[in-house]
Amino acid sequence: MAGIHHVTAISGGAHRNLDFYTGTLGMRLVKKTVNFDDPETYHLYYGDEVGHPGTILTFFPWEHAAAGRSGVGLTHQTAFRIPAASLGYWTHRFIEKNVAHEVLEKRFGEPVLAFTDPDGMRLALVGVADIGTETAWSNGDVPAEHAIRGFHGVTLLLDDMAATGAILSGVLGFANAGTEGAVTRYRADGAGAGAGGVVDLHEAKGFLRGAMGRGAVHHVAFRARDDAAQAEMAAQLRDRYGLEPTVQKDRQYFRSVYFREPGGILFEIATDDPGFTVDEPAAALGNSLKLPRLLEPHRKEIEAALPPLRDAA
Repeated sequence: MAGIHHVTAISGGAHRNLDFYTGTLGMRLVKKTVNFDDPETYHLYYGDEVGHPGTILTFFPWEHAAAGRSGVGLTHQTAFRIPAASLGYWTHRFIEKNVAHEVLEKRFGEPVLAFTDPDGMRLALVGVADIGTETAWSNGDVPAEHAIRGFHGVTLLLDDMAATGAILSGVLGFANAGTEGAVTRYRADGAGAGAGGVVDLHEAKGFLRGAMGRGAVHHVAFRARDDAAQAEMAAQLRDRYGLEPTVQKDRQYFRSVYFREPGGILFEIATDDPGFTVDEPAAALGNSLKLPRLLEPHRKEIEAALPPLRDAA
């Protein structure tokens, strides 16, 4: 199964981030853990009922992070799928909730409602036909029939898109699906109903380079069925494209390798297994702070350094 596994971004305060994504957008907090490389920082995962691959948006909340700057070499926009009939509901909700948003537009024949989160992260809702019957998580405020159905995809801003397109099509399971203006769309073969099947490459030669910070996407992760599939993809990156993926890293809920694609954006290849129910039952996802075994002996110090968060809805 090809497609996006998750997207990880940087936010400001954890409280505001949690309120926006679970409250305003109605997503589920499926995991409350820490940045394994910076354990005094939360790592918050939002998704559908159990955090299926293709639905997971994660954040490192750094309270005092400087604002990021959009530009080449970064993800420009992250888009979610919703039923096409729900665009009116979401437009009214954004007005009621004072969410900054743009006028409805069309891209590749699909209606798109662009908006930003409180940290300036560029987001969009894409109206997709025939997904109204897909299972959807409801937080009790956003009705299930209007709920987000996972990712539509991401837009990458690049100085030159050719080499990135070659990685998408040669290794990650995507195929060129056409061009509209300066944007070329790549679609995953076999993304199915799980979402996350679109990567748009926006070529902007000579444009200002982006800067990592609050509101910026840190990396985009792509799906690997299992360890063997991941190892094969990593071998292709080395042997065919001269790139240097990392050794596999255990992220508790998936296993990952990372690499810089030719345009400078950090990509990850993450396994579908074991998933987010490996350390807590589905009904309790997101309620407790979960730590990997390596950090469990330091729980008291870690909890003391983290701001308390309300329980997940």
